Amino acid sequence: MAKPGTRAELAAGWRLILAAAAGVGFSAIALPFYALGPLAPAIAADTGWARADILVAIAFSSGLGALMAPAVGWGLDRFGPRRIAIPATIGVAAGLGVAAAAGSLPAFWAGFALTAILGAGTSPVLWSRVIAGAFAEARGLALGLALAGTAAAAILLPQLVAALEPKLGWRGTLGALALLPLVAAFPVVAAWLHPSDRAPAAAGGLAGTAVAYGGLTLGEAVRDGRFWLVGSSILATYVALSGTLVNLVPAMADRGIGAGTAAALASIVGAAMRPGRILAGALLDRLWAPGVGAALLAAAAVAAWQLGSASEPERLFPAAAGLGLAAGAELDLMAFLTARHFGLAHCGRIYGLLYGALATGSALAPSLFARLVAAAGVESAFLASAVLFLAGAILLPLLGPYPDHGEEAGPHPPRRSAGRAPAAPSIDLHVQR
Repeated sequence: MAKPGTRAELAAGWRLILAAAAGVGFSAIALPFYALGPLAPAIAADTGWARADILVAIAFSSGLGALMAPAVGWGLDRFGPRRIAIPATIGVAAGLGVAAAAGSLPAFWAGFALTAILGAGTSPVLWSRVIAGAFAEARGLALGLALAGTAAAAILLPQLVAALEPKLGWRGTLGALALLPLVAAFPVVAAWLHPSDRAPAAAGGLAGTAVAYGGLTLGEAVRDGRFWLVGSSILATYVALSGTLVNLVPAMADRGIGAGTAAALASIVGAAMRPGRILAGALLDRLWAPGVGAALLAAAAVAAWQLGSASEPERLFPAAAGLGLAAGAELDLMAFLTARHFGLAHCGRIYGLLYGALATGSALAPSLFARLVAAAGVESAFLASAVLFLAGAILLPLLGPYPDHGEEAGPHPPRRSAGRAPAAPSIDLHVQR
């Protein structure tokens, strides 16, 4: 049962959570990532472009998103979310519209690059920072609910592509998807995201929780070994996730799995992401976050191995659900760890830099996974993903206990004074709850 403080925060901040969910679900990251994989076969059939080359567009959108993430974090800390998110939502639509009209592969890539640049302010960097700063007792659950917008996109977009592409072609379908940020995100963001949301501490928090921003500067964080542990875990995890998720349906087809079963697996992954986000968020408010993350990533490693080797539906379907749970939890985990280990004073900039690791993995992985499938086979590609998941799981417990930044009296007692950032993380695998 939720604590009274948790319920009060959620009741006071539900509009902000909904605005974040809509913004991140139809963002420059989510729309290309979840729409391009299902569209790739139709694009290849119409244009003759290789599937791996088509998926390089994700490298442009996510790769430039990685480069833009630190700038978004800096702008968020300086100007607040509204001045960044509203024009960026329009920018996502403009970039995808250019991609839909492209007559050549370089022009197609340029459209996705433009989506990343103009829509950079819609990335999870902004939404995670807004939610982390607005909630204290319910921070993990609020992050899970807000970032569930990407899980909704994972369910909605493949179905929209399947319904629209036979009627509109890939260009018409991509053009229709370009309208989603304007129709589904812009009105909610414009109505419920306001400058006051960037600094709830000044007003005592959304529900009267006493919060005072403290923590490390960007320079101190970068010199802290925990920063590199979080970044390395995120990079390994998102190389595995992005490569596996984008290529799941075609890889299953390459293994001889029927089209219906492959589509069902993709739907299960998308369906599991939403409860994964919410469940992970609730657990983060109650348990030691690195332990929660390690358990989920270890389960994802087993799931990836099963997807690459099993052929029976009774083994494939649970594996797809396990992969979806991990995919749903990871963004919440990174945002939560950033706020707890480095504080909120410069959280936007620190999170933006860490998000660069995530976006770099998302950018490179789909094409690399497709090339690994071509060179070594599907089983080897999924085995590589399993190893990366396991590496991400092993790194997280090395973060040790939470430091005390003097920000909140939340559910986690302080374990270590922040002070100046240590040269290396304190390793304590036996954190008492």
